[in-house]
Amino acid sequence: MAKYLKFETPAQKNAGDLAADFKLANIGLVHLERVFWNLPEPALYEESIFRGETRMMTGGSLVVHTGKWTARAANDKYIVNEPTSCDNVDWGEYNRPLDAEKFSGIFSRIQAFLQGDELFVQDLYVGADPEFALPIRIITDTAWQSLFARNMFMKPRTREEYRNHIPEFTLIASPKFKLDPRIDGTLTETGVIIDFSRRLAIVANTMYAGEVKKTIFSVMNYLKPLQGVMAMHCSANVGKKGDVALFFGLSGTGKTTLSADPERSLIGDDEHGWSDNGIFNFEAGCYAKVIRLSAEAEPEIFECTHRYGSILENVVYDPTSRRIDLDDDRLTENTRISYPLEFIPNSVPEKFVNHHPKNVIFLTADAQGVLPPIARLDINQAMFHFISGYTSKIGGTEMGLGIEPEITFSACFGAPFMIHHPFFYADLLRRKIESHGSKVWLVNTGWVGGKFGVGKRISIRHTRNMLNAVLNGALDNVGFRTDKLFGFEVPLTCPNVPEDVFIPENAWGNKDEYWQKYDALAARYIENFKLFADGSTPEVVNAGPKRLKDILEDVSEDKKKKKK
Repeated sequence: MAKYLKFETPAQKNAGDLAADFKLANIGLVHLERVFWNLPEPALYEESIFRGETRMMTGGSLVVHTGKWTARAANDKYIVNEPTSCDNVDWGEYNRPLDAEKFSGIFSRIQAFLQGDELFVQDLYVGADPEFALPIRIITDTAWQSLFARNMFMKPRTREEYRNHIPEFTLIASPKFKLDPRIDGTLTETGVIIDFSRRLAIVANTMYAGEVKKTIFSVMNYLKPLQGVMAMHCSANVGKKGDVALFFGLSGTGKTTLSADPERSLIGDDEHGWSDNGIFNFEAGCYAKVIRLSAEAEPEIFECTHRYGSILENVVYDPTSRRIDLDDDRLTENTRISYPLEFIPNSVPEKFVNHHPKNVIFLTADAQGVLPPIARLDINQAMFHFISGYTSKIGGTEMGLGIEPEITFSACFGAPFMIHHPFFYADLLRRKIESHGSKVWLVNTGWVGGKFGVGKRISIRHTRNMLNAVLNGALDNVGFRTDKLFGFEVPLTCPNVPEDVFIPENAWGNKDEYWQKYDALAARYIENFKLFADGSTPEVVNAGPKRLKDILEDVSEDKKKKKK
């Protein structure tokens, strides 16, 4: 703004009150018009509204529209290929290499681009376990993204702590800065680039705040496992007896919804670490989808949409009444809310518990409508399904996705954010599970009675009742059947859930069609796991599904042997 307009803004006189001694000049950001250091929420509200970035809604939340970018730019993420980290990076679709010299050129240009500008700085921490907390600095050229960062990460508590803050990783987010593919080696003018040698990341030419969150998550996914901490794309809650549950899953599978349980305390909704000390949240806030959110189904999150301090991304509102419409998807299916974790009444204030998980739950949204609603996994099956990471991408969560879900396999239930090879994470998770005796479950939150467009989404009430039975131990006392194709154990009954729910083919009008679809899904699993078979143990490879024809052949062979 200062490049074009010269007048006093609401927080200008107090811009440096919470400044750190470690200045921006240390990374070459100089000749700036002004730096707003660690502004609190009220000041960021005033600045973002004053600058026309946001609008305040009835109840006090802010709405921002992010233009073209309403989801992650999945094809525009890069890792700088440099000697200190290159041997640890799983190069490929999600971790595209960028030449170190190219990044130097980009960094030099953004240093020049930001000269004469006004910047917002938030000095923060990632990770609620003090032993593993990472000091970070988020630099933005918009006030609302500074508020987003303040919502999502842990804040220093005193002026002295702000003054002495020295970041171990810095992220610069500038939606106005465009890359040049002709000289930068990028695919487009947008880029999310991480350089582990400089401890620096740049988010360029996108206003979608999820890029800031997920870039920091990717950084933690690289650094923390090197310290023996399992970095996880999961939500977590804890019961009154200290029984922790983890909920792994991609966006749209229900992590946020299912972990927000009024009978349990929420540790966090998306990103956690599992250290020898216990489970800790990487974040201080939540970033949830709100499309068609209702007060009846998700009262805690719904309340946050009307609360001061919350930021709503791409939610449609009436400009006269300033009332939001959570059912309107004209801008995107991927409408979002950012809010501090303490807005959830039963959240854990410390965001850290000294207990280890009793249950580990893998969530999948099966758009084919064939998987059972819940299954118990042995350790090898757990590793197979963790490495596979099967689900369906839900419309809007990435740029280019349509309304209809797409089958996907996302290793570790978060492949776009994992830097190391999937085996590195899987082996670490195995050791944690075996050390603490955790039980592992696969829960399908997808469709029944047919694929998307034919069947219907599994009842959230049934899913909650099944999870309650897992968490209170009720499923330990029921019978199980072995699934014909996948070999995992499916309960025969569950309190407050109709028995027929556990036999998914019964919901199909044509059972032959069901088995054809189920067999086709098994084939997809097998084909996908070929990418990982060379580095896996035979036990894990054999823990995957079998094809229907192979089972029929085995049955036929058994019958022949019995006749002899």
